[in-house]
Amino acid sequence: MSSTVNGARSSTAAAVTRLAWLDALRGLAAVAVLLEHLLPWFMPALRPYWFNLGMYGVLVFFLVSGYIIPVSLEGRGDVRAFWISRVFRLYPVYLLVAAAVLLTAFWMPVREQVPRDLSSVSAHVTMLLDVVHLGGLADTMWTLSYEMVFYLVVTALFVRGLHRRSGTLAVGFGAVAVVAGLTLSAPLLKGPWPAYLSGVLFLVGMACLIGGRFRTAAACVLGGMSVVLLLFGSFVPWLGAAILAVMFAGTAIRRWEQGTGGLWPVAAVTVLVALAPVWAPQAGWWWVQPGVWFTTIALAGATFAGAMALRHRRLPRFLVRLGLISYSLYLLHHPLLRLVNALAGDVRAMQPVVQVALSAGFVAVVIGLSQLTYRYVELPMQRLGKRVAQRPSAGDSALSAPPKGVSSESSSSFSLPTG
Repeated sequence: MSSTVNGARSSTAAAVTRLAWLDALRGLAAVAVLLEHLLPWFMPALRPYWFNLGMYGVLVFFLVSGYIIPVSLEGRGDVRAFWISRVFRLYPVYLLVAAAVLLTAFWMPVREQVPRDLSSVSAHVTMLLDVVHLGGLADTMWTLSYEMVFYLVVTALFVRGLHRRSGTLAVGFGAVAVVAGLTLSAPLLKGPWPAYLSGVLFLVGMACLIGGRFRTAAACVLGGMSVVLLLFGSFVPWLGAAILAVMFAGTAIRRWEQGTGGLWPVAAVTVLVALAPVWAPQAGWWWVQPGVWFTTIALAGATFAGAMALRHRRLPRFLVRLGLISYSLYLLHHPLLRLVNALAGDVRAMQPVVQVALSAGFVAVVIGLSQLTYRYVELPMQRLGKRVAQRPSAGDSALSAPPKGVSSESSSSFSLPTG
């Protein structure tokens, strides 16, 4: 009996160690994004311009999502449980931040990029903000659009049995990114109607995915819709395709680790994503200039590779802990930064010692609040999601059982945010 218990404990410890490096990566990525937003407002002299801290963090986030999300769905073998877990994982803190921004709007105006009509409501409900060319209540919400697109595409591939073609998909989206950079200079699907139409399809499709009726058809419609919006409705079409290429490259790395694929797609994607903005008319920003863009991509890839090489070793606990609260940290910090700026004024004009003190205090407050929202919002809602997912659904289909050849081992204990 004792040997059985000890074996179970060893297995649990091994699973935690196996996933700790992903948490550490998320923690590092969240801090990078926080610093990208903090430094220009508080200590601009320290902001690096030889690479982009924020995009570096975002790329690391996307690689982690690509690495874990498809395998998590395959491990579950249950589309309904997957989407229930995603809803209870993503929406509670997201809605909390949205509500907080709206409550403070009477004295701190909402960002100008957010339309004051129902199209904005629809885009926020679906999280498809960036791919229907609408701004989010919090600046960082834009990356959630691509997380959602990835989930929808992966679900469609899964129900059609095409989910193993990660390398091909990665290279395909990379090639599309290059073509989009050369040919598209603005969204082709303009106006508010993409937000309205996608909102209706999303809600009906989610009801089918979770309820079980017409699940395969709903998954295919949502997957197709998300790709169309990504390419023709997003603010920067080449960037959207490049992000999907990066995420599927993360999946290809996982396939290689499992011995079911090679690394050549990752190398090809790296080249394609690096080239995507070089000749793009939408590449006027400093961070997509070749030197900066190449360096940012190289650092993100090297960080992921380095963490993967250390995945069987113990990593700093504070970094792993930051990874656990990274979703709250990611969503909370920008609205709080705007609040501090409104209260304190222009920090850049203050003495360096004051800048350092305010920066340190701000980071401490954000981490503290993120700990609270993780403990009292994220964890309870994740547990509730697990209980809801365990309830049988009358409309469940054969997809609730693991497909042939897919291990029943699930990575569902490791819940990813977004971006």
